[in-house]
Amino acid sequence: MKSNQKDFFVAKANGFDGQKSTTQNVAQIAQTILKNVSFSKVMHIMDFGSGTGLLLLQVAPYVGEITAIDISASMTEVLKSKKDSIDCKLNILEMDLTTETLDTKFDAIISSMTIHHIARVQELFYKFYALLIDGGTIAIADLDKEDGTFHSEDTGIFHLGFDRNEFLNMAKNAGFRNLEIQTASVVEKPTGNYPVFLLTGKK
Repeated sequence: MKSNQKDFFVAKANGFDGQKSTTQNVAQIAQTILKNVSFSKVMHIMDFGSGTGLLLLQVAPYVGEITAIDISASMTEVLKSKKDSIDCKLNILEMDLTTETLDTKFDAIISSMTIHHIARVQELFYKFYALLIDGGTIAIADLDKEDGTFHSEDTGIFHLGFDRNEFLNMAKNAGFRNLEIQTASVVEKPTGNYPVFLLTGKK
């Protein structure tokens, strides 16, 4: 299931976990997810855009199985090197979920700072809905609308963050209910402070 798309993270992958603003942001997102979503050790969840595993590492102790999906081979290689330290069963798939799909159904889908790399977000929400069991949960964190200064280089950016209401409405259009959106974190960079929201909802 290899992707032919360019891997924008080749140069960044090995140093990714050493960026304090990144690790602090994901830690705050993880804490917000854990406060708002009830996980259990019988659950199989997806981490969409799993990267080097910063988010799933913190959620793993609370679930039984995680399927990590990322399009970047270089980031996935870093995650593979951590597999033995992850506190649940872990499946790692290098694939493009926007063009490929899975037969698996998940109890929850989590994601951190990935959706702004996706061209057609509404279609992705439809796919998330289809991949969840009835009663399944989404917990999706991403950037509020920003002026383009958040990314210092091109890593395949399609959206300069999102308007929260528009993002919530895309989830609503896909069929999700009990939707809530809140601030999960603020990323502090030399170029400014960038709020990050968490959207949660149910199928």
